[in-house]
Amino acid sequence: MTNPTTLHQGMPVLTAGAPLKQAKAAMILLHGRGASAQDILTLTQEFDHPDFVYLAPQAAGSQWYPNRFIAPLASNEPWFSSAITAVASLLAQINTAGISLEKTILLGFSQGACLALEFAARHPQRYGGVVALSGALIENGDKPRDYTGSLAGTPAFLGCSTVDFHIPAGRVERSATLLQQLSAEVTLRLYPNMGHTVSQDEIEFVQGMMQLT
Repeated sequence: MTNPTTLHQGMPVLTAGAPLKQAKAAMILLHGRGASAQDILTLTQEFDHPDFVYLAPQAAGSQWYPNRFIAPLASNEPWFSSAITAVASLLAQINTAGISLEKTILLGFSQGACLALEFAARHPQRYGGVVALSGALIENGDKPRDYTGSLAGTPAFLGCSTVDFHIPAGRVERSATLLQQLSAEVTLRLYPNMGHTVSQDEIEFVQGMMQLT
């Protein structure tokens, strides 16, 4: 059983691609509930971009927060705040290595996608991209949240099934609208009857995003 006082700080971060000090761009990959950093790092085999360094943090207990993203936010604390801090720490590490936020993509799947979106919305600035594969903004769990600031034209991609049991399509659509209100350049794609998975179309979109980063 994971000790909730330690949470995500000090957990391993797996890397792939170019060495951090030599890379020209970076991608943070956030895994889903019950998965691992190693699992989501396999996506990088599809991207195959020589200038990118990929960093995949491992969540404590293989979950960024214990309850569903639509649960009241307080029920996911202190895990949620620890997860936000973990992403911020990685971005600081990347920035120290000389890679700007404009050259950094936040990508997540499922629970990790929710975290990636929520981090960007709560810390709006120009990123290289934000990618949510089967995820939506966490907001206040079961209640809407007001966001302020500007993502300054950050390209954002949200892809999800129309019938995803974990992620209601309506929440994905609302997330796209909220990101647009934060001045992101949003692409929303809802795939009819797709499973809770990553499609080839989504992979190809990310490849194109990386070419422009």
